[in-house]
Amino acid sequence: MDNLDFHAAAREGTFSRLAAASLTLDRLSRRNASGNTPLHLAAKHGFLSQLPPAVLTQHSLTLRNDAGYTPLHLAARSGHLDQVPLALLTRESLLLRSNSGYTPLHLAAAAGTLDQLPVAQLSQETVLTKTDHGNTLLHEAAEAGTLNRIPPFFLTRETLAMPNISGETVLHVAAFNGHLDQVPRRFLTAESLLAFTANHDTCLHAAAIAGHLDQIPVEFLTPESLCRPSKAGHTSIHAAAESGHLRQIPADRLTLDLFITRNQYGDTPIHAAAVEGHLDQIPHEFLNYATLTVRNHTGGTPAGAAIRHGHAHQLPPEFQPQEPGRFEKFLYRIGAIRPPHT
Repeated sequence: MDNLDFHAAAREGTFSRLAAASLTLDRLSRRNASGNTPLHLAAKHGFLSQLPPAVLTQHSLTLRNDAGYTPLHLAARSGHLDQVPLALLTRESLLLRSNSGYTPLHLAAAAGTLDQLPVAQLSQETVLTKTDHGNTLLHEAAEAGTLNRIPPFFLTRETLAMPNISGETVLHVAAFNGHLDQVPRRFLTAESLLAFTANHDTCLHAAAIAGHLDQIPVEFLTPESLCRPSKAGHTSIHAAAESGHLRQIPADRLTLDLFITRNQYGDTPIHAAAVEGHLDQIPHEFLNYATLTVRNHTGGTPAGAAIRHGHAHQLPPEFQPQEPGRFEKFLYRIGAIRPPHT
């Protein structure tokens, strides 16, 4: 009987093939190489309901694997807390922390299954419980796209503005992961969207980098907000140009002033677009001699960057390189002159 693979039965849901007398707490608590017991795997795969109620105890469901996760953690992450006896879903067990500081509550919030918990276990205090990275339950839900599964009365101006260890609010996390559409519109204000992280990134920076500027209400896409620099001097308009998401900004908001904004290296958004191959997203009338030959702090121009990075075809015809003559090649080689637009 000891040769039976209880871990396999837990993964496959085949406990019914084993003699009931063999399903003892001793056998179901034996660890594999990762420290997982059959109880961990049954919780993960949704087969706790196949086990005798007598083996589901406060002790057995809080055994830790090598990462510090208990069967309750794994049941929460996979959406199977409804298979755990309600009496075992206590405040103490739900707030047990893994090695990285995650509780079953954080994992349930990310999975969108907090509704499987007794109502009494959710409070403002528990919702604001933080992981070692400072993430609350709302941060985890914002990342996973399950904010719309959080009871609405926990979404307030204060809880959404709670920072994690990097200074990211729930809105920063939602903006980066494309889930601002799950935040009630009344909470999307200039104050909340332009709040700084520790690096002085705003929600606009996060959305621009990840390609979710279309979830920022258009009235907040102003020149001032798009040009607000991070500590490194990076602006949202630079980020959008670099990531190729300029088209998510309404055309009437794209002005020449935006495209000649400089970051700490002296690069304009046109430099950024040229390097990454997104010059085709910049209005044609802004691509002229002045903007394509402006030099950054190391002397590089957008036209030169486009040529070096293989995007010369996106330049206006007069800026696309022509085959130099023999004499020009000689002058380039001896350093007497520089190739045009570099």
